[in-house]
Amino acid sequence: MLIGIPAETMAGETRVAATPETVKKLKAQGHTVRIQAHAGVAASMPDAAYEAVGADITDAAAAWGCDMVLKVRAPQESEMALLRPGTVVVGMLNPFDSAGLQRMAQAGLTAFALEAAPRTSRAQSMDVLSSQANIAGYKAVMIAADKYQRIFPMLMTAAGTVKAARVVILGVGVAGLQAIATAKRLGAVIEASDVRPSVKEQVESLGAKFIDVPYETQEEKEAAEGVGGYARPMPQSWLDRQKAEVAKRVAAADIVITTALIPGRAAPVLVTEDMVKAMKPGSVIVDLAAAQGGNCPLTEANAVVVKHGVTLVGETNLPALVAADASALYARNVLDFLKLVLTKEATLQIDLQDDIVAACLVAHEGVVRRS
Repeated sequence: MLIGIPAETMAGETRVAATPETVKKLKAQGHTVRIQAHAGVAASMPDAAYEAVGADITDAAAAWGCDMVLKVRAPQESEMALLRPGTVVVGMLNPFDSAGLQRMAQAGLTAFALEAAPRTSRAQSMDVLSSQANIAGYKAVMIAADKYQRIFPMLMTAAGTVKAARVVILGVGVAGLQAIATAKRLGAVIEASDVRPSVKEQVESLGAKFIDVPYETQEEKEAAEGVGGYARPMPQSWLDRQKAEVAKRVAAADIVITTALIPGRAAPVLVTEDMVKAMKPGSVIVDLAAAQGGNCPLTEANAVVVKHGVTLVGETNLPALVAADASALYARNVLDFLKLVLTKEATLQIDLQDDIVAACLVAHEGVVRRS
């Protein structure tokens, strides 16, 4: 199959959908690979590295004009004209962008949105959300360390002792856990909170303290235990007590990193303006939900602002700031997904009995397959 990798054109996007490592494997499977000139340069992957593994370096039109196109982000409106009807597009296509899905369906594309893959053990190796969230959690702490005008570890010097930074992580998913691990390596004292009490063990295994909120009723206890390994929504009474407890810890924190995202919906508010006002001057908030409105209402997308003496970082694409490793992980995710839709004869096969393929297929034969 003829596979194309165009350069990403979205502002600030530095990642690339295939690396020399994954191109080499695609070539070994019998595919022809075209990559747009300089597509990997921002991710420290020069054209020569792709040529060395057998890729053809082309212009944009040739990279887009392939049987299959691998992308990081969904094609922009201006790029749709470069795609032929029947082209297969694989990438993070934003399955909640109904207008974008409609455009791809009308163009006659077969589109696979990798973010839609089910959270199952079989799909782990192609879980783009987790691989990129790992990078985001790491980078959030590094940015916080850069913006914070003190140091992270406790320091004992002849001039006196410097206290360790106090870090609070709100939301303990993949990004939150990586933020805990990174802040711990830098020597900070860390506390973490999540609406799922079941993550307490993971938090403590990384050396952080879980902000514990005791259960006062049987209903609260049963909700925390969850069903089938998943926590159920906690009762409002418990959530209100948790919010009050978190507010105390945020007021004492030097760094707050918020990571709560709900796919397809506005981000929940975790840090209110009153909580920001209660923080110490010079404190830093890194809001990983800035692109979805922010976990703090004072966050401004793609900007660093100072409000009430607190620095708020609203970077909307943290993985793109670590482009080489983010691309390497993403490209491996893509390669593993392609094993499900490409046969050994290098032809396309769409098996809708496969739960991963069915979940990721968002447009096919002129129809949007996801509402």
